[in-house]
Amino acid sequence: MRFSFDRFDFIEPDAGTQRPAVIDAAGTLGWQQLAQAVEQWEQQALARGARRDEPLLITGHKETAFLVAILGCLRLGVPFVPVDVINPPERMARIATLVQAGLRYDAQARSFVDTGIAAQPLQEKSLAYIMFTSGSTGDPKGVQIGRESMGLFAGWIRDCLALGEAPVFMDQMLFSFDFSLFNWMGALVTGGACVLCARETIADRQAFAAYLARTHVNVWASTPSFVRQQLLDADFDQQHLPDLRVFVFGAESLTPTVAEALWSRFPQARIINSYGPTEATCSTTWVEIDPALRQRAPLPFPIGRAKPYADVFLDEGEICVAGDHVMRGYLNRPDLHATRMFMRNGKRGYRTGDLGEIDGEGLVTFHGRRDDQIKMHGYRIELAEVDAVLATLPGVRAGAAVALKRPDGFIVRMIGFVDLDRSGPPGMHPLPEDLAGWRELLAQRVPPYMIPSELLACHGFPLTQTDKADRKQLERMYLDSRMRPAQ
Repeated sequence: MRFSFDRFDFIEPDAGTQRPAVIDAAGTLGWQQLAQAVEQWEQQALARGARRDEPLLITGHKETAFLVAILGCLRLGVPFVPVDVINPPERMARIATLVQAGLRYDAQARSFVDTGIAAQPLQEKSLAYIMFTSGSTGDPKGVQIGRESMGLFAGWIRDCLALGEAPVFMDQMLFSFDFSLFNWMGALVTGGACVLCARETIADRQAFAAYLARTHVNVWASTPSFVRQQLLDADFDQQHLPDLRVFVFGAESLTPTVAEALWSRFPQARIINSYGPTEATCSTTWVEIDPALRQRAPLPFPIGRAKPYADVFLDEGEICVAGDHVMRGYLNRPDLHATRMFMRNGKRGYRTGDLGEIDGEGLVTFHGRRDDQIKMHGYRIELAEVDAVLATLPGVRAGAAVALKRPDGFIVRMIGFVDLDRSGPPGMHPLPEDLAGWRELLAQRVPPYMIPSELLACHGFPLTQTDKADRKQLERMYLDSRMRPAQ
Protein backbone atom coordinates (compact mmCIF):
# COMPACT_ATOMS: atom_id res chain seq x y z
CA MET A 1 0.00 0.00 0.00
CA ARG A 2 1.10 3.56 -0.71
CA PHE A 3 -0.34 7.06 -0.61
CA SER A 4 -0.64 8.92 -3.90
CA PHE A 5 -0.07 12.68 -3.78
CA ASP A 6 -1.54 12.97 -7.25
CA ARG A 7 -4.85 11.34 -6.28
CA PHE A 8 -4.57 12.13 -2.55
CA ASP A 9 -5.66 8.67 -1.58
CA PHE A 10 -4.33 5.28 -0.56
CA ILE A 11 -3.48 3.05 -3.53
CA GLU A 12 -2.41 -0.57 -4.06
CA PRO A 13 -4.66 -1.71 -1.19
CA ASP A 14 -3.58 -5.36 -1.33
CA ALA A 15 0.18 -4.78 -1.08
CA GLY A 16 2.10 -4.67 2.20
CA THR A 17 -0.88 -3.72 4.35
CA GLN A 18 0.74 -5.13 7.50
CA ARG A 19 4.06 -3.31 7.03
CA PRO A 20 4.74 -0.40 9.40
CA ALA A 21 3.61 2.97 8.03
CA VAL A 22 4.02 5.35 10.95
CA ILE A 23 5.99 4.83 14.16
CA ASP A 24 6.04 7.10 17.18
CA ALA A 25 6.96 6.79 20.85
CA ALA A 26 3.55 5.24 21.60
CA GLY A 27 3.71 2.46 19.01
CA THR A 28 3.33 1.49 15.37
CA LEU A 29 0.52 1.76 12.83
CA GLY A 30 0.58 -0.60 9.86
CA TRP A 31 -0.58 0.62 6.47
CA GLN A 32 -4.06 -0.82 6.79
CA GLN A 33 -4.40 0.62 10.29
CA LEU A 34 -3.26 4.01 9.04
CA ALA A 35 -5.86 4.02 6.28
CA GLN A 36 -8.57 3.11 8.78
CA ALA A 37 -7.43 5.80 11.24
CA VAL A 38 -7.51 8.44 8.49
CA GLU A 39 -11.02 7.43 7.44
CA GLN A 40 -12.26 7.63 11.03
CA TRP A 41 -10.64 11.05 11.46
CA GLU A 42 -12.37 12.30 8.30
CA GLN A 43 -15.77 11.25 9.62
CA GLN A 44 -15.15 13.11 12.87
CA ALA A 45 -13.87 16.19 11.04
CA LEU A 46 -16.91 16.35 8.76
CA ALA A 47 -19.21 15.94 11.74
CA ARG A 48 -17.50 18.89 13.41
CA GLY A 49 -17.92 21.10 10.36
CA ALA A 50 -14.73 20.72 8.32
CA ARG A 51 -15.31 21.93 4.77
CA ARG A 52 -13.38 21.92 1.52
CA ASP A 53 -11.21 25.02 1.00
CA GLU A 54 -11.71 26.12 4.62
CA PRO A 55 -8.38 25.89 6.51
CA LEU A 56 -8.09 23.68 9.57
CA LEU A 57 -5.45 24.29 12.22
CA ILE A 58 -3.56 21.22 13.46
CA THR A 59 -1.58 21.57 16.68
CA GLY A 60 0.66 19.05 18.39
CA HIS A 61 4.18 17.74 18.14
CA LYS A 62 5.51 14.49 16.64
CA GLU A 63 2.60 12.13 17.25
CA THR A 64 0.94 9.81 14.74
CA ALA A 65 -2.38 11.61 15.26
CA PHE A 66 -0.86 14.75 13.71
CA LEU A 67 0.02 12.89 10.52
CA VAL A 68 -3.37 11.16 10.45
CA ALA A 69 -5.02 14.58 10.53
CA ILE A 70 -2.81 15.86 7.70
CA LEU A 71 -3.76 12.92 5.47
CA GLY A 72 -7.43 13.34 6.37
CA CYS A 73 -7.28 16.98 5.33
CA LEU A 74 -5.61 16.11 2.04
CA ARG A 75 -8.27 13.52 1.23
CA LEU A 76 -11.09 15.94 2.09
CA GLY A 77 -9.61 18.90 0.24
CA VAL A 78 -9.27 20.83 3.51
CA PRO A 79 -6.11 22.99 3.61
CA PHE A 80 -4.16 22.08 6.75
CA VAL A 81 -2.25 24.63 8.83
CA PRO A 82 0.39 22.87 10.97
CA VAL A 83 1.49 24.61 14.19
CA ASP A 84 3.79 22.87 16.66
CA VAL A 85 3.14 23.32 20.38
CA ILE A 86 6.65 24.76 20.65
CA ASN A 87 4.86 27.99 19.71
CA PRO A 88 3.25 30.00 22.52
CA PRO A 89 -0.57 30.13 22.65
CA GLU A 90 -0.57 33.78 21.55
CA ARG A 91 1.16 32.90 18.29
CA MET A 92 -1.16 29.94 17.67
CA ALA A 93 -4.18 32.18 18.19
CA ARG A 94 -2.76 34.79 15.84
CA ILE A 95 -2.23 32.21 13.10
CA ALA A 96 -5.81 30.96 13.54
CA THR A 97 -7.03 34.52 13.13
CA LEU A 98 -4.91 35.16 10.04
CA VAL A 99 -6.29 32.08 8.23
CA GLN A 100 -9.80 32.48 9.72
CA ALA A 101 -9.82 28.85 10.80
CA GLY A 102 -12.97 27.99 12.72
CA LEU A 103 -11.71 24.58 13.73
CA ARG A 104 -8.53 23.30 15.34
CA TYR A 105 -7.50 19.70 15.79
CA ASP A 106 -5.45 19.05 18.92
CA ALA A 107 -3.36 16.03 17.92
CA GLN A 108 -2.09 15.50 21.46
CA ALA A 109 -5.60 15.31 22.93
CA ARG A 110 -7.02 13.80 19.71
CA SER A 111 -9.94 16.20 19.84
CA PHE A 112 -11.45 19.01 17.79
CA VAL A 113 -11.67 22.50 19.25
CA ASP A 114 -13.83 25.40 18.06
CA THR A 115 -11.63 28.49 17.77
CA GLY A 116 -14.50 30.96 18.08
CA ILE A 117 -13.58 32.38 14.67
CA ALA A 118 -16.13 32.49 11.88
CA ALA A 119 -14.65 30.15 9.28
CA GLN A 120 -14.19 31.57 5.79
CA PRO A 121 -13.33 29.76 2.55
CA LEU A 122 -9.97 30.78 1.14
CA GLN A 123 -9.78 32.90 -1.98
CA GLU A 124 -7.24 30.43 -3.35
CA LYS A 125 -8.94 27.13 -4.08
CA SER A 126 -7.47 23.63 -3.98
CA LEU A 127 -4.68 24.47 -1.58
CA ALA A 128 -2.91 21.60 0.16
CA TYR A 129 -1.63 23.59 3.13
CA ILE A 130 -0.65 26.98 4.51
CA MET A 131 2.65 27.06 6.36
CA PHE A 132 3.64 30.07 8.43
CA THR A 133 7.13 31.52 8.48
CA SER A 134 8.65 34.43 10.33
CA GLY A 135 7.37 37.79 9.05
CA SER A 136 9.26 41.07 8.80
CA THR A 137 6.37 43.11 10.25
CA GLY A 138 6.32 41.11 13.46
CA ASP A 139 3.44 39.02 12.11
CA PRO A 140 4.00 35.50 10.76
CA LYS A 141 3.25 35.18 7.04
CA GLY A 142 1.32 32.34 5.48
CA VAL A 143 2.74 30.49 2.47
CA GLN A 144 -0.05 28.98 0.33
CA ILE A 145 0.94 25.73 -1.38
CA GLY A 146 -1.32 24.15 -4.00
CA ARG A 147 -2.18 20.47 -4.24
CA GLU A 148 -0.37 20.24 -7.57
CA SER A 149 2.88 21.20 -5.84
CA MET A 150 2.76 18.23 -3.49
CA GLY A 151 2.36 15.82 -6.38
CA LEU A 152 5.49 17.16 -8.04
CA PHE A 153 7.52 17.00 -4.84
CA ALA A 154 6.42 13.44 -4.04
CA GLY A 155 7.17 12.34 -7.60
CA TRP A 156 10.74 13.63 -7.31
CA ILE A 157 11.34 11.59 -4.16
CA ARG A 158 9.79 8.49 -5.69
CA ASP A 159 11.36 8.69 -9.17
CA CYS A 160 14.72 10.44 -8.71
CA LEU A 161 16.28 9.45 -5.40
CA ALA A 162 16.41 5.63 -5.75
CA LEU A 163 15.79 5.01 -2.04
CA GLY A 164 14.92 1.34 -2.43
CA GLU A 165 11.83 -0.64 -1.52
CA ALA A 166 9.80 0.59 1.45
CA PRO A 167 12.47 2.91 2.93
CA VAL A 168 12.22 3.98 6.57
CA PHE A 169 12.57 7.74 7.19
CA MET A 170 13.70 9.41 10.41
CA ASP A 171 11.53 12.48 11.03
CA GLN A 172 12.59 14.80 13.86
CA MET A 173 11.61 18.08 12.18
CA LEU A 174 8.47 19.90 13.25
CA PHE A 175 5.43 19.40 11.04
CA SER A 176 5.31 23.20 10.83
CA PHE A 177 8.82 23.21 9.31
CA ASP A 178 8.52 22.47 5.59
CA PHE A 179 11.61 20.23 5.51
CA SER A 180 9.52 17.67 7.41
CA LEU A 181 7.54 17.13 4.20
CA PHE A 182 10.47 15.19 2.79
CA ASN A 183 10.22 12.54 5.48
CA TRP A 184 6.52 11.84 5.80
CA MET A 185 5.73 12.36 2.12
CA GLY A 186 8.76 10.31 1.14
CA ALA A 187 7.71 7.44 3.38
CA LEU A 188 4.10 7.47 2.22
CA VAL A 189 4.72 7.82 -1.53
CA THR A 190 7.21 4.93 -1.53
CA GLY A 191 5.16 2.62 0.68
CA GLY A 192 7.76 2.87 3.43
CA ALA A 193 7.57 4.04 7.03
CA CYS A 194 7.96 7.35 8.84
CA VAL A 195 9.60 7.24 12.27
CA LEU A 196 8.45 10.26 14.27
CA CYS A 197 11.04 11.50 16.75
CA ALA A 198 9.77 13.76 19.51
CA ARG A 199 11.91 16.24 21.43
CA GLU A 200 11.83 14.01 24.49
CA THR A 201 13.25 11.09 22.50
CA ILE A 202 15.99 13.17 20.92
CA ALA A 203 17.03 14.71 24.24
CA ASP A 204 18.36 11.35 25.44
CA ARG A 205 21.05 10.61 22.87
CA GLN A 206 21.43 6.97 23.88
CA ALA A 207 17.69 6.34 23.80
CA PHE A 208 17.45 8.15 20.46
CA ALA A 209 20.10 5.94 18.88
CA ALA A 210 18.41 2.82 20.24
CA TYR A 211 15.07 4.00 18.82
CA LEU A 212 16.60 4.51 15.38
CA ALA A 213 18.24 1.09 15.46
CA ARG A 214 15.08 -0.61 16.66
CA THR A 215 12.98 0.95 13.89
CA HIS A 216 15.59 0.18 11.17
CA VAL A 217 15.86 3.75 9.87
CA ASN A 218 17.34 3.95 6.34
CA VAL A 219 16.97 7.63 5.42
CA TRP A 220 18.12 10.55 7.55
CA ALA A 221 17.03 14.06 6.49
CA SER A 222 17.99 17.04 8.63
CA THR A 223 19.99 20.22 8.82
CA PRO A 224 23.78 19.85 9.07
CA SER A 225 23.54 21.34 12.58
CA PHE A 226 21.41 18.47 13.82
CA VAL A 227 23.71 15.78 12.51
CA ARG A 228 26.71 17.57 14.05
CA GLN A 229 25.06 17.12 17.44
CA GLN A 230 24.77 13.38 16.85
CA LEU A 231 28.42 13.10 15.84
CA LEU A 232 29.31 13.95 19.43
CA ASP A 233 28.14 10.42 20.26
CA ALA A 234 30.81 7.82 19.51
CA ASP A 235 28.09 5.22 18.88
CA PHE A 236 26.55 7.22 16.03
CA ASP A 237 28.04 4.97 13.35
CA GLN A 238 27.36 2.14 10.92
CA GLN A 239 28.00 -0.53 13.51
CA HIS A 240 25.21 0.70 15.78
CA LEU A 241 22.91 1.88 12.97
CA PRO A 242 23.50 -0.72 10.24
CA ASP A 243 20.35 0.17 8.27
CA LEU A 244 21.13 3.87 7.86
CA ARG A 245 22.30 4.39 4.29
CA VAL A 246 21.17 7.82 2.99
CA PHE A 247 21.64 11.32 4.41
CA VAL A 248 19.73 14.25 2.92
CA PHE A 249 20.58 17.80 3.96
CA GLY A 250 18.91 21.16 3.50
CA ALA A 251 18.08 24.50 5.13
CA GLU A 252 21.76 25.23 5.86
CA SER A 253 25.07 25.10 4.03
CA LEU A 254 26.74 21.68 3.93
CA THR A 255 30.51 21.73 4.37
CA PRO A 256 33.06 19.05 3.43
CA THR A 257 33.98 18.83 7.12
CA VAL A 258 30.52 17.53 8.03
CA ALA A 259 30.37 15.21 5.02
CA GLU A 260 33.75 13.66 5.76
CA ALA A 261 32.87 13.23 9.42
CA LEU A 262 29.78 11.31 8.35
CA TRP A 263 31.67 9.14 5.88
CA SER A 264 34.18 8.27 8.60
CA ARG A 265 31.24 6.82 10.57
CA PHE A 266 29.12 5.57 7.64
CA PRO A 267 31.60 4.73 4.86
CA GLN A 268 28.96 3.44 2.41
CA ALA A 269 26.38 6.18 2.97
CA ARG A 270 24.98 8.34 0.19
CA ILE A 271 24.93 12.08 0.95
CA ILE A 272 22.46 14.33 -0.88
CA ASN A 273 22.36 18.10 -0.59
CA SER A 274 19.23 20.09 -1.38
CA TYR A 275 17.88 23.62 -1.33
CA GLY A 276 14.60 25.43 -1.54
CA PRO A 277 12.49 27.93 0.36
CA THR A 278 9.12 27.15 1.94
CA GLU A 279 7.62 29.13 -0.94
CA ALA A 280 8.81 26.46 -3.39
CA THR A 281 7.47 23.35 -1.63
CA CYS A 282 10.47 22.40 0.48
CA SER A 283 13.20 22.08 -2.16
CA THR A 284 13.98 23.10 -5.72
CA THR A 285 17.54 21.88 -6.31
CA TRP A 286 19.46 18.76 -5.34
CA VAL A 287 22.75 17.01 -5.89
CA GLU A 288 24.33 13.81 -4.66
CA ILE A 289 27.88 14.28 -3.41
CA ASP A 290 29.57 11.89 -5.82
CA PRO A 291 33.30 10.98 -5.74
CA ALA A 292 34.25 13.83 -8.12
CA LEU A 293 32.43 16.47 -6.06
CA ARG A 294 33.80 14.95 -2.88
CA GLN A 295 37.33 15.26 -4.21
CA ARG A 296 36.80 18.89 -5.20
CA ALA A 297 35.50 19.62 -1.66
CA PRO A 298 34.16 23.13 -2.36
CA LEU A 299 33.28 25.25 0.70
CA PRO A 300 30.39 24.93 0.98
CA PHE A 301 29.10 22.17 -1.29
CA PRO A 302 26.77 23.36 -4.06
CA ILE A 303 23.06 23.15 -3.34
CA GLY A 304 22.41 21.22 -6.53
CA ARG A 305 20.78 21.42 -9.93
CA ALA A 306 17.17 22.27 -10.66
CA LYS A 307 14.65 19.47 -10.30
CA PRO A 308 12.96 18.27 -13.52
CA TYR A 309 9.91 20.47 -12.92
CA ALA A 310 11.80 23.55 -11.72
CA ASP A 311 13.33 26.53 -13.51
CA VAL A 312 16.22 28.07 -11.53
CA PHE A 313 18.06 31.19 -12.67
CA LEU A 314 19.82 34.29 -11.36
CA ASP A 315 18.60 37.86 -11.54
CA GLU A 316 21.40 40.25 -10.57
CA GLY A 317 22.87 37.51 -8.40
CA GLU A 318 19.58 36.61 -6.70
CA ILE A 319 18.38 33.00 -6.95
CA CYS A 320 14.95 32.90 -8.58
CA VAL A 321 12.74 29.85 -9.09
CA ALA A 322 9.75 29.20 -11.30
CA GLY A 323 7.38 26.30 -11.85
CA ASP A 324 4.15 24.72 -10.68
CA HIS A 325 5.81 23.90 -7.34
CA VAL A 326 6.01 27.60 -6.45
CA MET A 327 3.48 28.86 -3.92
CA ARG A 328 0.17 30.46 -4.85
CA GLY A 329 1.22 33.58 -2.95
CA TYR A 330 1.30 34.78 0.66
CA LEU A 331 -2.01 34.72 2.47
CA ASN A 332 -3.67 38.16 2.30
CA ARG A 333 -0.38 39.90 1.50
CA PRO A 334 -0.72 41.49 -1.97
CA ASP A 335 2.21 43.77 -1.09
CA LEU A 336 4.55 40.80 -0.81
CA HIS A 337 3.02 39.17 -3.87
CA ALA A 338 3.87 42.25 -5.93
CA THR A 339 7.51 42.33 -4.87
CA ARG A 340 8.40 38.63 -4.56
CA MET A 341 6.36 36.85 -7.25
CA PHE A 342 6.37 37.00 -11.05
CA MET A 343 5.40 34.96 -14.10
CA ARG A 344 7.94 33.23 -16.34
CA ASN A 345 6.97 31.15 -19.37
CA GLY A 346 3.46 30.84 -17.99
CA LYS A 347 4.65 29.53 -14.60
CA ARG A 348 4.62 31.10 -11.15
CA GLY A 349 7.99 32.50 -10.10
CA TYR A 350 9.51 33.54 -6.77
CA ARG A 351 12.46 35.76 -5.86
CA THR A 352 14.13 33.96 -2.98
CA GLY A 353 16.26 36.79 -1.61
CA ASP A 354 19.17 34.33 -1.62
CA LEU A 355 22.37 35.15 -3.47
CA GLY A 356 24.19 32.55 -5.51
CA GLU A 357 25.97 31.50 -8.67
CA ILE A 358 25.34 28.82 -11.29
CA ASP A 359 28.25 27.08 -13.02
CA GLY A 360 28.41 25.65 -16.52
CA GLU A 361 27.07 22.30 -15.28
CA GLY A 362 23.98 23.89 -13.77
CA LEU A 363 25.20 23.52 -10.19
CA VAL A 364 23.96 26.28 -7.92
CA THR A 365 26.06 27.55 -5.00
CA PHE A 366 24.47 29.58 -2.20
CA HIS A 367 26.21 32.79 -1.14
CA GLY A 368 24.01 34.20 1.62
CA ARG A 369 20.94 36.39 2.03
CA ARG A 370 20.11 39.64 0.29
CA ASP A 371 18.06 40.85 3.24
CA ASP A 372 18.08 40.26 6.97
CA GLN A 373 16.40 36.88 6.89
CA ILE A 374 18.54 34.12 8.37
CA LYS A 375 18.47 30.37 8.83
CA MET A 376 19.75 29.16 12.18
CA HIS A 377 19.67 25.49 13.19
CA GLY A 378 17.41 24.94 10.20
CA TYR A 379 14.79 27.50 11.22
CA ARG A 380 14.09 30.48 9.05
CA ILE A 381 13.98 33.70 11.08
CA GLU A 382 13.28 37.26 10.07
CA LEU A 383 15.51 39.42 12.25
CA ALA A 384 12.89 42.15 11.98
CA GLU A 385 10.36 39.91 13.74
CA VAL A 386 12.83 39.37 16.57
CA ASP A 387 13.35 43.15 16.66
CA ALA A 388 9.61 43.62 17.02
CA VAL A 389 9.21 41.19 19.90
CA LEU A 390 12.24 42.61 21.74
CA ALA A 391 10.55 45.99 21.61
CA THR A 392 7.64 44.57 23.62
CA LEU A 393 9.82 44.08 26.70
CA PRO A 394 9.09 46.48 29.60
CA GLY A 395 11.12 49.69 29.60
CA VAL A 396 12.36 49.12 26.05
CA ARG A 397 12.11 51.54 23.16
CA ALA A 398 13.36 49.35 20.35
CA GLY A 399 15.00 46.00 19.74
CA ALA A 400 17.57 44.69 17.29
CA ALA A 401 18.89 41.19 16.64
CA VAL A 402 22.27 40.32 15.16
CA ALA A 403 23.39 36.98 13.79
CA LEU A 404 27.00 36.12 14.59
CA LYS A 405 28.69 34.16 11.81
CA ARG A 406 31.86 32.15 11.42
CA PRO A 407 34.19 32.96 8.49
CA ASP A 408 32.49 30.23 6.41
CA GLY A 409 29.10 31.94 6.85
CA PHE A 410 27.67 29.48 9.36
CA ILE A 411 25.47 31.24 11.92
CA VAL A 412 26.72 30.50 15.42
CA ARG A 413 24.12 32.33 17.48
CA MET A 414 21.83 35.31 17.64
CA ILE A 415 22.46 38.27 19.97
CA GLY A 416 19.71 40.69 20.98
CA PHE A 417 20.00 44.38 21.84
CA VAL A 418 17.39 46.61 23.46
CA ASP A 419 17.30 50.41 23.39
CA LEU A 420 16.09 51.42 26.85
CA ASP A 421 13.54 54.17 27.24
CA ARG A 422 15.74 55.99 29.73
CA SER A 423 18.86 58.07 29.32
CA GLY A 424 22.30 56.78 30.13
CA PRO A 425 25.89 56.54 28.92
CA PRO A 426 26.58 55.29 25.37
CA GLY A 427 27.70 51.76 24.62
CA MET A 428 26.42 48.40 25.80
CA HIS A 429 25.44 47.58 29.34
CA PRO A 430 24.05 44.67 31.37
CA LEU A 431 20.28 44.51 31.59
CA PRO A 432 18.50 46.40 34.37
CA GLU A 433 16.86 44.32 37.10
CA ASP A 434 13.35 44.78 35.69
CA LEU A 435 14.45 42.78 32.60
CA ALA A 436 15.80 39.81 34.57
CA GLY A 437 12.96 37.62 33.25
CA TRP A 438 13.36 38.58 29.58
CA ARG A 439 13.60 34.99 28.34
CA GLU A 440 10.30 34.01 29.95
CA LEU A 441 8.62 37.14 28.57
CA LEU A 442 9.81 36.42 25.03
CA ALA A 443 8.76 32.77 25.32
CA GLN A 444 5.16 33.96 25.69
CA ARG A 445 5.33 35.42 22.18
CA VAL A 446 7.76 33.43 20.04
CA PRO A 447 9.11 29.85 19.86
CA PRO A 448 12.46 29.07 21.54
CA TYR A 449 14.51 29.18 18.33
CA MET A 450 13.62 32.88 17.92
CA ILE A 451 14.91 33.89 21.37
CA PRO A 452 18.43 35.38 21.34
CA SER A 453 21.10 33.55 23.31
CA GLU A 454 22.17 36.81 24.96
CA LEU A 455 20.55 40.21 25.52
CA LEU A 456 22.31 43.50 26.11
CA ALA A 457 21.07 47.01 26.80
CA CYS A 458 21.94 50.21 24.91
CA HIS A 459 21.01 53.83 25.32
CA GLY A 460 20.39 54.61 21.67
CA PHE A 461 21.21 52.35 18.71
CA PRO A 462 23.71 53.29 16.04
CA LEU A 463 21.73 54.04 12.87
CA THR A 464 22.23 53.58 9.14
CA GLN A 465 21.76 56.37 6.62
CA THR A 466 18.13 55.30 6.27
CA ASP A 467 17.55 55.57 10.03
CA LYS A 468 17.46 51.85 10.68
CA ALA A 469 19.31 50.09 13.46
CA ASP A 470 22.82 49.43 12.18
CA ARG A 471 23.25 45.69 12.80
CA LYS A 472 26.83 45.66 11.54
CA GLN A 473 27.80 48.41 13.94
CA LEU A 474 26.05 46.62 16.82
CA GLU A 475 27.97 43.47 15.95
CA ARG A 476 31.26 45.38 15.94
CA MET A 477 30.44 46.96 19.29
CA TYR A 478 29.62 43.55 20.74
CA LEU A 479 32.78 41.87 19.43
CA ASP A 480 34.94 44.80 20.55
CA SER A 481 33.55 44.58 24.07
CA ARG A 482 34.28 40.84 24.20
CA MET A 483 37.86 41.31 23.00
CA ARG A 484 38.60 44.21 25.32
CA PRO A 485 40.86 43.08 28.20
CA ALA A 486 39.33 43.14 31.66
CA GLN A 487 40.24 46.19 33.76
